[in-house]
Formats: sequence, C-alpha cells, structure tokens
Amino acid sequence: MRTIYALVRYADCPAAVEFLTGAFEFQVHELSKNDEGVVNHAELLVGNDMIMIGAGSPGGPGVYIAVDDPDAHHDRAAAAGARITMALVDQPYGSREYACEDPEGNAWFFGTYRP
Repeated sequence: MRTIYALVRYADCPAAVEFLTGAFEFQVHELSKNDEGVVNHAELLVGNDMIMIGAGSPGGPGVYIAVDDPDAHHDRAAAAGARITMALVDQPYGSREYACEDPEGNAWFFGTYRP
C-alpha cells in the first residue's frame, strides 16, 4: 500500500491526461469528474508507481501523503507554523484532507485517500 504520491496541478485536467498518456505513456488508473462531468482529478500509473493530477492553478509540484487522522495532523501542522492553503474538507471521493505550505513554500497535501 502506497503512502506518498506525487501531485501536479493543471488548469486543464482533461488536456493534461491526454498529453501525459499520449506523450509519456502513463496509464489511467482512475478519473474523477465534477458535477459538470469535467475531469478534475486523475490517477496515472507510471510503471509500479502513481502520480495524481488535479484541477487548479499550475505551479510547483506537491506531495500527497496518506494519513489516518487528518484532523490531528492538520492541527499539529498549523501549530508548527504551516500555512494552511486548503482547509480540512470531506471530498466527494471519500477522502478527508487539507493542504499547506511549509516555511519554504513547498506544497504538501494530506488526507485519508489511498488509491
């Protein structure tokens, strides 16, 4: 079972999936769509590993880490000085998660989702 996942944000998730599968031969493991039917999250297999891509402002890549208790994790991170960039939220795909930046501005995502 994996614990750490690379995460990249794209303004146009469907186009990103098409590019990454065509150009790099990544394999689609899972696609999630929003209420309008547009892909806003994808899990792509790269050999035995996986990356996740999500809709959002492109920027530096982030890391998603699966945790058992995201509420306690969030509180500990905030108390330690992490800048919370996405409040705790229950996602439609079953994960409870949040996002933050460390003091150097690196993006970190934590939640219960384990593809």
